[in-house]
Order: sequence, then C-alpha cells, then structure tokens
Amino acid sequence: MHTFQPMKTSSFECNPFKKFADEYALISAGSKEKYNTMTVSWGGMGQLWGKDVAFVFIRESRYTKEFIDKGDLFTISFLNEEYKPALNFCGEESGRDVDKFKLAKLTPAFRHGIPYPDEANLVILCEKLAAVPFDESMFTNDEISKKFYADGDLHTMYIAEVVEVMAR
Repeated sequence: MHTFQPMKTSSFECNPFKKFADEYALISAGSKEKYNTMTVSWGGMGQLWGKDVAFVFIRESRYTKEFIDKGDLFTISFLNEEYKPALNFCGEESGRDVDKFKLAKLTPAFRHGIPYPDEANLVILCEKLAAVPFDESMFTNDEISKKFYADGDLHTMYIAEVVEVMAR
C-alpha cells in the first residue's frame, strides 16, 4: 500500500456530493488509548469564516459523538469500494459493544494522535470550530422531522476546519 502524501487544501479536488452520498466516510475520534469510528453519509465541505471547512452530522445516540465532544480533532476517512462491508459494519454496530476497527478488519493509524483507518485512500484531519445541536423547532418542513427524527434521536452538526488532507 502506498504511503499517504499530505496535500494543501487548495490543491484538493473532489465532488463532496459523491464522496459523502455514494462512498460514505468513517469519522474517527479519540486517542491512541481509546477511540472509535462510525460511518457517515451526511456531510460536506466548503468555505466558512475564512477557513476551509468540513461539516458532518452525528446523532446524539452515537458512541463516537462522545469522543468528538471530548476532543478538538477528528478525522474523516474515505475508503475504496472493496471496504463497503467494513463501512456497513461500522454503521450498524456500536463501539460501546465491540472493537469496530478489529472486527471490520481495519488497521488503526494515527495522525497527531487522532485515529483513522490505514486502509483509507483519503483522510481529512479536522479541528472542531462549532457544534450545533439540532432542535425540533428548527425545521421549516415538518416532513424532515417526521422522516428523519420520529424517534427523537437528533443530530449535532459539527463544523471543523480542515487542518490537513492526506491522500494516496
């Protein structure tokens, strides 16, 4: 496997619609001693507050959210198609109950002490700038609330500065 090459955000090109919706991503957070990962398909990238940013949405019930809330950094990692079973596993199982990296056959690697799967083809290291909890009253369309939040398990939107991009 080729080693990661850091790149400037100004030279990073991707279609965020395709990346998040079709390829999914793993969000990883924690420390070398204790960490977790989870699959996400809601997110994006752009400019905000004069910074290159990424934003992701994580439900209140997710174990990885605890790690993101405790730390300043997290990673967004994209993997090739062959890792779809691992991505599905990491979206279905809770890290409270199992070691997701081990059971998904992913190798934990670390950048600035933050975990990511070494099998990734693209890793985005992010530093939290804002955490915006969703509230039922914020929706202007009742259909969204009914379709996605009937169980009351709302998301928090995390906006993070893209500190580093690494690609193979």
